[in-house]
Amino acid sequence: MQIRYGYRIEIVCDQPTALVTLLDVHPSRRHDLLEPDEMRATGLLAPDAPLVMDQHLDLFGNICRRMIAPAGGIRIEASGTIHDSGLPDAVAPAARQMSPTEMPADAMVFLLGSRYCETDRLMDTAWNLFGQVQPGWSRVQAVVDFVHNHLTFGYAFARNNRTAAEAFEERIGVCRDFAHLAVALCRCLNIPARYCNGYLGDIGVPPNPAPMDFNAWFEVWLGGRWYTFDARHNQPRIGRIVIARGRDATDVAMLNSFGSHRLQRFEVVTEEIVERARARPLPLPSDPRRRSAAEAHVAV
Repeated sequence: MQIRYGYRIEIVCDQPTALVTLLDVHPSRRHDLLEPDEMRATGLLAPDAPLVMDQHLDLFGNICRRMIAPAGGIRIEASGTIHDSGLPDAVAPAARQMSPTEMPADAMVFLLGSRYCETDRLMDTAWNLFGQVQPGWSRVQAVVDFVHNHLTFGYAFARNNRTAAEAFEERIGVCRDFAHLAVALCRCLNIPARYCNGYLGDIGVPPNPAPMDFNAWFEVWLGGRWYTFDARHNQPRIGRIVIARGRDATDVAMLNSFGSHRLQRFEVVTEEIVERARARPLPLPSDPRRRSAAEAHVAV
């Protein structure tokens, strides 16, 4: 299977502003790329002026790009094609929960509380709800089932500073809130869990009429490997393209701005390339599918 993906984002700023982005496909999927997805950055007022950009890996192995947005603002965009197995997320009911003494050291950080995943506030809740569930896959699935049913999804509920404990209390949120609450509950139960974001198109499921967006899900360490879970959708999905992993949304914000700005344009596309469409490029969404700055809930 081949998937076409991409984004177009415009931000407006009154003066030169430093930016760090995490928008490149994660290094673990780079070998699947069929064409480059190199980011293109241009000034909104002077599109022909050169922009300096550098690249590095952060502490979690995500690809970061640094640049200075010129006064007036910047447009960043990219598109690419990736090969995907076409298989849904792996399901392994026999995967066992490992003791902290036997899991790898680099998984241990994902047992700790973090900015949006307050294990101290949710510890008693987690054990009261799931302490009697069989450890391992069954316990994680019980967490996912609970979060999926406990929270109501809606773009109007987006708030970029809502924590896991607040989501639990408010019972509303977007995909990042579903992921944060599930991650926090798993960590309370001594299950390493890490936050992920990336592309997830409507492949193998009924099309969603809402404009496309980036998605958030999470991974847990069971039976000696990481497995994908999705508390919002609560079903194995096809065609995930991971961009970044971290402790929570703080570590994987797709755009960090070190100065004031406003989001002017935000478009995302993720589509399977079907045989009849291979003769022509797949465009990014047209204006009717464009998300307004108020609707977009990418972390900025």
